[in-house]
Amino acid sequence: MVARRNLAANDEKRTTTIRKPHLRGRGPHFPLLDNIVQYESEPGYVAFTMPSLKRLRVQVGPMIVADTTKALVFYESDHLPVYYFPISDVREEFLLPSRTTTEDPFKGIATHYSLNTGITLVEDGAWRYLDPVKGCPPIADYISFYWPKMTHWYEEDEEIFVHARDPFRRVDCLSSSRRVQVILDGEQVADSRRGVFLFETGHPVRHYLPISDTRLDMLSPSRYISRCPYKGISNYYHVTTPKKRHENLVWYYPEPVHEAERIKGLVCFHHELVDKILVDGVEIPKEATAASDGYF
Repeated sequence: MVARRNLAANDEKRTTTIRKPHLRGRGPHFPLLDNIVQYESEPGYVAFTMPSLKRLRVQVGPMIVADTTKALVFYESDHLPVYYFPISDVREEFLLPSRTTTEDPFKGIATHYSLNTGITLVEDGAWRYLDPVKGCPPIADYISFYWPKMTHWYEEDEEIFVHARDPFRRVDCLSSSRRVQVILDGEQVADSRRGVFLFETGHPVRHYLPISDTRLDMLSPSRYISRCPYKGISNYYHVTTPKKRHENLVWYYPEPVHEAERIKGLVCFHHELVDKILVDGVEIPKEATAASDGYF
């Protein structure tokens, strides 16, 4: 009888963790997830934390407002990862309770805080879940910060951009002698056998090429820049063909982070926005991304 109850309990656990095959697409694939129980209200949804072994710092103006080696990375279905800092490693004297509250069905009611360092004021720059709902990881003793409202973020002594880096994401930069041709408005604007193919988890393959293998007469510098947590700060070129000027169609990283060092100075065309890209004469299918709708 006891054995039968244990089997029943194991069967129940198997049906409440996110590793059911038809639900795995809603969260990262990692053995850790085998022991994570789903929300009763939403069986396919998952939220969990992992400790970060990095030293993390957040800066507002010239002041460091949080400095820890005990942060958590919070993962949640359909969300980017978020760093949560132990409240004990935050300069609490800089925190001012705000009247703002927000409610989340998977975490609870968030109390918001402004930050006043005496030099810089940031309104509603941080939030905290003092009483997380059932199913939420234990984050009551942690606080998080709105990334774009902070002046700088650091992992160890390196500045990071946009959002927390995801340990489940990988970036591989591989040299390739395969022929890459880029066609735009019926014109061949790049032709190279000296490319670096960049494989990034969850993204289309990107083909980075020497600028000397492109139509230099069609390129003009742009003042636009963008930031990537995994590659660094990118600059852009406009491309002008006989038919049209295409703004910010090409990007490059003059000083990429060390994981992406191989693409330094190489240029990449938005596959979503050109006519087509051929690799060894075979057209590469386009994948839908934010850039497909004009968001870079």
